[in-house]
Amino acid sequence: MLSNYDALLVVSFGGPEGPDEVMPFLENVLRGKNVPRERMLEVAEHYQHFGGVSPINEQNRQLIAAVEQDFAANGVDLPIYWGNRNWHPLLADTLQKMKEDGVKRALAFFTSAFSSYSGCRQYREDIARAQDEVGESAPQIDKLRVFFNHPGFIEPMVELTQQAITGIPDNERDRTKLLFTAHSIPLGMAEGCKYERQLREASKLVAERVGFADWQLVYQSRSGPPTQPWLEPDVNDVVRQLHNEGGVDAVVVVPIGFISDHMEVLFDLDTEVQQLSDELGVRLVRVPTVGTHPRFVTMIRELVMERTTPGSERVALGDFGPSHDVCPVDCCQYTPRRPPTAGGT
Repeated sequence: MLSNYDALLVVSFGGPEGPDEVMPFLENVLRGKNVPRERMLEVAEHYQHFGGVSPINEQNRQLIAAVEQDFAANGVDLPIYWGNRNWHPLLADTLQKMKEDGVKRALAFFTSAFSSYSGCRQYREDIARAQDEVGESAPQIDKLRVFFNHPGFIEPMVELTQQAITGIPDNERDRTKLLFTAHSIPLGMAEGCKYERQLREASKLVAERVGFADWQLVYQSRSGPPTQPWLEPDVNDVVRQLHNEGGVDAVVVVPIGFISDHMEVLFDLDTEVQQLSDELGVRLVRVPTVGTHPRFVTMIRELVMERTTPGSERVALGDFGPSHDVCPVDCCQYTPRRPPTAGGT
């Protein structure tokens, strides 16, 4: 059945790789969105804090190299392409290259483990626009399922979380809180998808396997205007609250909503939350993301093989079962809610 597909396409967000790329990149990200310019300039400073370079592109290169090596070792003969939503290599350019290379039909791996408009449907819309731009004979793209409860995602997160907990002194272990964090999204977006439920399930699966009952799901990286409700609570608010209540000595932060240590992890967690924790005198331990963990890399091959091998098992942990292969027409819809104008309309 692999003969039905000519390639694997890795689809991601993209990021700047130099100071001069930061503002054009952010303008791409925020085009058509009701985000104050002050917020865009604030985020631009986050990137400049790291020399104007987001690590996400290099992390995707490393992931692709690891998957290519795994494919070669296991007889999977599929070339891997890579296209981004917001920065080079852009999806339209990648699909044009695929067309020139004779690719007719490809599987797509989205670098998001969870279902939401921005993490799934919007990428599918991006692909459709890229196909329109490429025109006749643009390759057909079939998305692989989301993997929030796949053993290849959960097992590495369990291993990494357990290692982090082990590093906490015994006299602090009973006063340690486990915080699972993910990118916040507008409530209007959350209401149209299974993002929250999938995050809670993934967090529960990890917490159960590390034997940690005291855990909470929190959010980070909010970017919308104050008038627009987003998923809460914010990780910084929770760390401060835990300190004020006097119930914790240490906090273990598990970035369950991310698969690599890109800007939202490096700045929002390793910089902002770390600074707050230092001010409060709370020990902060941040768990790594799955990155190129061998089990995660193997999972990508397993997702490919289950779609190309009749009768193969579609594995999943917990009570949810494996997600669908073909997204329903109404899946992960989102219509942004505009704040009232001065005239009240």
